Amino acid sequence: MQIICVEDEALILGLTVSMCRELACAPSVEGFRRADEALDWVHTHTPDIALLDINMPDMDGLTLAARLKELRPDIAVIFLTGYSEYAVDAFGLHASGYLLKPVSAERLAAEIEYAMRGRTPESKSRHIFVRTFGEFDVFVDGSPVVFSRARAKELLAYLIDRQGGSVSRAIAFAALWEDALYDRSMQKQLDVVIRSLRTTLEENGIGDIVEIHKGSMRVVPEKLDCDLYRFFKGDIEAVDAYRGEYMSAYSWASLTESFIDRFRRNVE
Repeated sequence: MQIICVEDEALILGLTVSMCRELACAPSVEGFRRADEALDWVHTHTPDIALLDINMPDMDGLTLAARLKELRPDIAVIFLTGYSEYAVDAFGLHASGYLLKPVSAERLAAEIEYAMRGRTPESKSRHIFVRTFGEFDVFVDGSPVVFSRARAKELLAYLIDRQGGSVSRAIAFAALWEDALYDRSMQKQLDVVIRSLRTTLEENGIGDIVEIHKGSMRVVPEKLDCDLYRFFKGDIEAVDAYRGEYMSAYSWASLTESFIDRFRRNVE
């Protein structure tokens, strides 16, 4: 179980994190004093429970809860606050719990147990986050995917760059090997790369993010949380995260990078 605690008061945050770590279920716990830091972390992790203060200077807990629900619809939210007047608004956001400070370890444990009742690890889908701004990487539930072949990783990057469009084997080869001759020997090398990619994805439990047919292949965008895709939807966090570099290890990415730059200028 993963729990995040968001509280701007350092002493209260430390106490809450300590109480969580002493729970019988032995959860993994992360504490944050700023809402934006918590949101950044949740982009690449899948917490089960969020313990949120309501009165915070940078973003109030109700707004943060709504943002978290957008990223992780299954997350259970428990509000910890010194003000009872927020209860109606809290439960309007489908909060799992609402505790008034000071919070006792017993009450906190009971609320967390209630929030997790009926939830099983098998029922929670895996979170696949793809980072394209800067270096290209793929994370599954916060852990990076390790590719046994660099070109298998690059092939996945290229498919993600195409945003769900079908890519022929010949086009994929041209992207990976540039000016090399697509003869029978190189076709076999491409076969090895495709098999390596398929194996890596299946070993990480995400084999369904790529559809591979005899003559073509494509990524399935609906199964990914990708900063590039969020960027083109106008997501403010994704727009702010772009620092002028896109898949910087790959020369073919320069065309998309220039398009991103133009898109950002239009947004601004």
